[in-house]
Order: sequence, then structure tokens, then C-alpha cells
Amino acid sequence: MGCKGKDRDNNCVCEAVEQILAEQEAVEEISCPTSCFSNLLSPAASPGRDTIPFILYDKKGDLFKAFGNVGGFLGDMACFKTIFFRVEHVKDCCATLSLLRPFDVNGDTESVCDPCDGDFFGLAKSDFCIEVDLDCFCAIQCLSPDLVNRAMDKKHCK
Repeated sequence: MGCKGKDRDNNCVCEAVEQILAEQEAVEEISCPTSCFSNLLSPAASPGRDTIPFILYDKKGDLFKAFGNVGGFLGDMACFKTIFFRVEHVKDCCATLSLLRPFDVNGDTESVCDPCDGDFFGLAKSDFCIEVDLDCFCAIQCLSPDLVNRAMDKKHCK
């Protein structure tokens, strides 16, 4: 059940996630450049982008978080906690979200529970997914696609 009760026909989080998925699948021009309903993947902004990262808020206003690589079984990557997601699939307001791995300026995996964490620098796609009922969330905030695979600006490395 979402914030508005059981009315699945009126869930703005579900609508926003469906719009994000549509934009990831087919880049097209949309007139409003500042919301989850805008074309954040516009080729004019930066070609080759395919991910709109976002964060979700629960009914209490807390950030939703998930864990990736629990047990540390995948390569050299440590277990991590993230609040950053990429939509992979949506059906009937249920979504498969992939976890975006937060990293610091050196590329090391960070566990991030606050988007303003001083060590947080960028995001990398991961193969870890979670299934969610979008009715359980009351707010969504889209983030810049430039956070994904962000590289350190060489002029800052002296």
C-alpha cells in the first residue's frame, strides 16, 4: 500500500519510474529538463548515457537502501550499502531495480546512506538487483546521469 492507500491508478512514484525506464530504453526530446519526467539522457547533454540514477523515500521520509555483494562473493568488490538505483523493468507498479555501487574519488566502493556523504564521488552499475513494490514509496528524486561512471577531472589531480 502506498502513501495514498490502495489507489494504484494515482501513484506518482510508479509513473516516474515507468517514465525513467522509457527514457533509458529510447532517448527522445522532452521539453522540461528538471524533473524525473524530463529527458535527462538527451544526446545533446552527453552522448552514450543509458542510466538515470534515482533515490526513493519511504512513507516516513527515510531513504530506501539495499545491499549489494553480500558476503563479498563477487571478485574484489566489498559488500556495499546503497541508496542509488537504476530501473531495469516495471510491471503493475512492481519494479526490478539494479543497485548502483557508490564509489569514492579513488574508485573504491563506499557504503552510502546519505547522498551528501563527503566521500561519495560517483556511481557504477552493478549486477545486483532488488524487486520492489513502488506503492511502498512516497517520493522519488532523480539524479544527474553524469554521476554514473564519473571520472576524476585530471586538473584536480596534482
